[in-house]
Amino acid sequence: MTTQTAPDDDRLETDLSTVLSERRQLINLAYRFLGSLADAEDVVQEAYARWYAMTPAQREAVASPGGWLTTVASRICLDLLGSARARRERYVGEWIPEPLPDHSEWISGRSAGTADPADRITLDESVNMAFLVVLESMTPAERVAFILHDVFRYSFAEVAESVGRSPAACRQLASSARRRIRSAQQAPATATARRADLVRDFKQAWEAKDIGALISLLDPDATGLADGGGLVNAAPPTGGGEQIARYLVTITAKAPAMTILERTVNGEPGLVVQQHGVTVSVLAFDFAGERIKHLWAVRNPEKLRPWTTG
Repeated sequence: MTTQTAPDDDRLETDLSTVLSERRQLINLAYRFLGSLADAEDVVQEAYARWYAMTPAQREAVASPGGWLTTVASRICLDLLGSARARRERYVGEWIPEPLPDHSEWISGRSAGTADPADRITLDESVNMAFLVVLESMTPAERVAFILHDVFRYSFAEVAESVGRSPAACRQLASSARRRIRSAQQAPATATARRADLVRDFKQAWEAKDIGALISLLDPDATGLADGGGLVNAAPPTGGGEQIARYLVTITAKAPAMTILERTVNGEPGLVVQQHGVTVSVLAFDFAGERIKHLWAVRNPEKLRPWTTG
C-alpha cells in the first residue's frame, strides 16, 4: 500500500526547499556586511525566524522568498552596523574582521569534507582582508548599498528596498563607497603567484629569525595590527617594516614551541600560528608591488572558532 502525498504537502516541501536554498547566499551577504561569521549566522537565523513567524497565507503571498529574505537580512545587518560603531568603541584594542579559512581547510567548525555547502562562504576578492578593512570605513548605508549592487549585482531599485532610501540615493551611496575603495587601492597590484611567494618567504624569514630578510620583504611604511579582543595579549599597533620585523623576531624567541603554517585566509595567501598544536593567531596580508604593505593578526579566540573547532 502506498501513501499518496497531498498537494499541500508537496507545495510545503517545495517552498521549504526554495527558502532553505537561499541560506548560502544570505550567509555570504551577511558576512560581507558584518565581517563576522558568527554574526552572519545569527542574522540568517533571525531572517528565517521572521519568515516562519508569518502565517502560511502571508508566506504564499510573497512573490520571491529569496528576495524577501535578502531584504530582511540586509535590514537586520543595517541595524547591527548602526550599533557596531558604539560596540567597537568598547572593544578592547583593535577590531579586525573575522578571518575565514579556505574551503579545503575548516568552515563553520567542520571539516570541508563534511560541511554543508550552504554554510560555506564564497571566497573572492570581496572577502579579502584588505577589502573588508576598507568596508569598515564606510557608513552602514554605503556598505549595504555597495555590497548589494556592486558585489551581488542587485538593481538599485532592489537595493532601495533594503536600505530604505530612493534608488537615486542608493546610487550615490554606492558611488561614494567606490571612491573609498579606489583611494585605498592606489598601490601597484601584486600578481597572485607573487603574493604567495612573498608570504612563503616571509614565513621562512620569520622562522629563521632573520630580521634583515623580513625588513626586505616589508614595505618601509608597512603597518601591522593585532586583535586580541581583550581575551589574549595582542601586539600593539606597529608601524614601519623594521619595527614589525624586530617585534616578530622577539615573539618568536619567546615562543619556542611556535609553528607557522601556510594557509589561505579570506581567499589570499596567509599564515596560521600554532602553539602546541593549537591555533593562536591567523595572519592576513596586503601587498604593494613587491612588498608586504599591511599585516593583520587576529588572536581573539572567539574569532578563531572556524580554525580551531573540529
